Order: sequence, then C-alpha cells, then structure tokens
Amino acid sequence: MDLVAGIDAGTQSLKVLVYDPARRSVVASTSTPLELASGADGSREQRPADWVAALHACFGAIPPSVRSRIASLAVSGQQHGFVPLDAAGEVLAPAKLWCDTSTSAECAQIMDAAGGVAQTIALAGNPVLTGYTASKLPWTKTHRPDAYARLATILLPHDYLNFVLTGERFCEYGDASGTGWLDVRTRTWSPELLRATDPDRDLADCLPPIAPPEALFDIAPAAAKALGLPTNVKVAVGGGDNMMAAIGTGCVVPGRLAMSLGTSGTLFAYSDTPVVDPDGAWAAFCSSTGGWLPLICTMNCTVVTEQVADAFDFSTRFGDGHLRATSPGADGLVMLPFLNGERTPDLPHGKGVLAGLDTTNMTPAHLYRAAMEGATYSLKYGYDAFVRAGMQFDRIVLTGGGSNSAAWRQLVADVFGLPVDVPTQPEGAAYGAALQALWALGHARGDDASIADIADRHVALDPQLSARPDPARTEAYAAAYSRFLRYLDAITPLQRG
Repeated sequence: MDLVAGIDAGTQSLKVLVYDPARRSVVASTSTPLELASGADGSREQRPADWVAALHACFGAIPPSVRSRIASLAVSGQQHGFVPLDAAGEVLAPAKLWCDTSTSAECAQIMDAAGGVAQTIALAGNPVLTGYTASKLPWTKTHRPDAYARLATILLPHDYLNFVLTGERFCEYGDASGTGWLDVRTRTWSPELLRATDPDRDLADCLPPIAPPEALFDIAPAAAKALGLPTNVKVAVGGGDNMMAAIGTGCVVPGRLAMSLGTSGTLFAYSDTPVVDPDGAWAAFCSSTGGWLPLICTMNCTVVTEQVADAFDFSTRFGDGHLRATSPGADGLVMLPFLNGERTPDLPHGKGVLAGLDTTNMTPAHLYRAAMEGATYSLKYGYDAFVRAGMQFDRIVLTGGGSNSAAWRQLVADVFGLPVDVPTQPEGAAYGAALQALWALGHARGDDASIADIADRHVALDPQLSARPDPARTEAYAAAYSRFLRYLDAITPLQRG
C-alpha cells in the first residue's frame, strides 16, 4: 500500500513524517536540528544548503523498505523567508527568515511608496509587516547589491525545497500570501506593491508561477536518487507551515480555530471567503486548499519559555512543575515577552519587559509562569481582534511543541475560556503536508474526495490531552490579562520610539 510523506522545514529543525493512510498510522518520523545565525541588528538567517543537508539526513534515517513505498510527498516551510536564486538556480545569499526584524524600516518605505498603510491593505489585503518577504528585497538591494543584481528568482523556503525536489520553480497561494505582494482577494500579484518595492526593475519577472492546490510535480531523478526514493514519487505543492498545520489539525472548514505553540505562536481559522481587516489587525492569508486563512502571528512563544529555562538551568520538561507551584497571574509578575521584536502587537523593535517584581515573585517558577502567560496573552490580544470582527469559535485545536505541556494546555483553556483539544498527531505541519500529498495524489487518480473529507478521515483528537476551562481560573486570568494590557499600553510608546 502506498505511503505519503510530509516534510516540515522549520526554524529550529527539519522533520520528515511518513504516513500509512490505510492503517492510519505514522510509520516513520525523523528530525534534524538547524542552526540559526542571529545579528545584533535583528537579522535572522539560515543557509538553504543546511535545509538540503537536513533533508538528506532525515530520509537517510528512514528504512529503505519504508522509503520504497512512498508515492507522494509535500513540503511545509517556515513562511516569509527570502531565498534568492540566480538564473542557474544557485543560491545567492543566506535566506532571511520570518523572524528577521532588520528590515522593519523597509516595510515602512514600501507602504509609503504604495500610498500608506490603508492603501497597501486596499491593494493586497495586508500591510507589509516586519518579517514579510517584500521588505527583504530593498534590504538586499542595499546591503547585498551583487546578489540583488544577479537575482533571477524569488523563492520562499518551502518553494526552494520544492525546487530541489523537482527542479521546477513554482509557488502556491497560501505561502505566497505572506510575501506582501499577493492580492489575497484576487489571488494575483499586485503590480503596485511590486513597483513600490523596487521602482527600478520589474520584480514580477522574478516571481515563479502560482500552482493550484491540487497540482502534482514529478520528482527530479537526482533528488530521488539522493533521498533513496522511487523515481515515480509525486511532489504536491505543499505550503507555509501554518497552512499545512491547518490541514493537520482539521482546520479546513469554517468555525474551527487552531492554535500553534511553536517558536512563534499562531492562531488561524479557515474561511470560504477573504477575511480582510481594514486596520490590518490580522494576516488575511489564503489557505493552501483553495480558501482563505485569517491568521494571527506572534514572534515569541516557546522561544520565551526556553530562554527562561536556560537562564535558570532547568529543562522545559520540568516547566509544568513550576506552573503547579505558582498561581494564575504569577503573583503580580508580568512579562511582555517581546524578545525577538513582535508582530502581534505590532512592535518590530520591541524588547522583553518584566514588571511587578517583588520579594515574593522573583523566583524561577514565577518567571517561567510569567513567560508562558505572556506568550499566551499575546495570542489572546490577537484573538480579541477576531472576536471584535464577529468571528465565533466553540473550541481551540492545539498543535506545536507547547501543546505537549499539560499545564500550557490548561492555561490556554482558562485564558480563552474555551475547550482545548489536541490531535493524536502532534506534528501538525508535517502531518498536514502528508495529508495534502495524499489528497493531491488521490485527486490525480480520480478520487473526488475534498480536503475536508481527507481531514475528517485522518485527523483524530486525543481525549486524554483535552482541557476544559475552570471558571475560577478563567476569572483570575482575566484580571491578570487586564494587567498585561495596561503594561502593554504603557510601554508601547517607548517600544515604538
């Protein structure tokens, strides 16, 4: 029986998951860590060659008997990154990533050239936020002029891995939404925003064609040989990690809210129609399944709890004990966890802030709780914008590394006042990529099942990991969240100054 594979190229690691649709079970899962180069100017970069090496290492760790049965695969990738290629397909410079804040000034320059923030949203449905791909082009033109002069193709990280796998340059609507150039309402590139990014050249010439969600490509013979895969493997279009996590959590129909607790934190919900906010309170992205995916992104989530754990020399595996040893609200200690700058709220130059310290709460346990609460409150800040727009949800489906923490699951349930469920497959993005590959392969073979049908069949929830809100704790967190918002209001003028 055919197997399908999902590849998830994240910031911290690259993972490969192989799924048996007939048995509805994962038959192999491997991971290879990735290095991140950080600069004092806010730059965050990786070498695409490292992604390829990690891809080879992951497939090399999978038994040949499993690899030989893979019929299709898809790639999930960290969004917004910029991989510049020359005409021969060679990488011209390190890839600037989603968490790179060194190009925040270029965001403002692009939007000013387009007529301001409101006009930018009118043109494409989104402002150009820090980290978006568009801002990386003028930065590269200034700081890496030789690379920019030779630029032939603009690819996102997952697009680049597709290029390595197939030898073809293409992108897809979901991940393309995060460039800042795609008009999400019409699913076409905005010529006005491309001109605003660079008035001296036509960047449209550098953009690959956009493939439909159900498209399949042949694997390149060299890639098949290097990875030990059959030469007839098909490569689906894949998408951004959030778009693939939407599939992996079953968030492919309206009314379902997914939350990912990874290095970054995200909230997203499927829609059959574009959901654009005139103030840009959320990202009005396309999905990778033919619809739309309004999304809230924070740049600081598990990275914050990991930093606190490292500072006090304990493992995050023991973090739940610190939560049990402290009470909701951390006895007045508040953390604004903007260690990498922040997107929600929009503070690209933001810094972390600790407030409310006293002789009773200046402990590792309180600091760890404040970090986890602060990361969760940032997501609640974005969720409030969804609610103000009239969106309604009856539960949250949780994925990402933070979902492994029972204390964090309960914290989310209490802060949001909603039941929390966790899929049986914890790697939502890699699993979603595998399901997209399954759907596209079936479509090519004449199966008329929708992506929602595929999700219904294969996405299961683990009842033992569910959490339900406790009214008393929900009330306590409401007071603590109000305190968080007051500190946020107080420091915002300083963080933007």
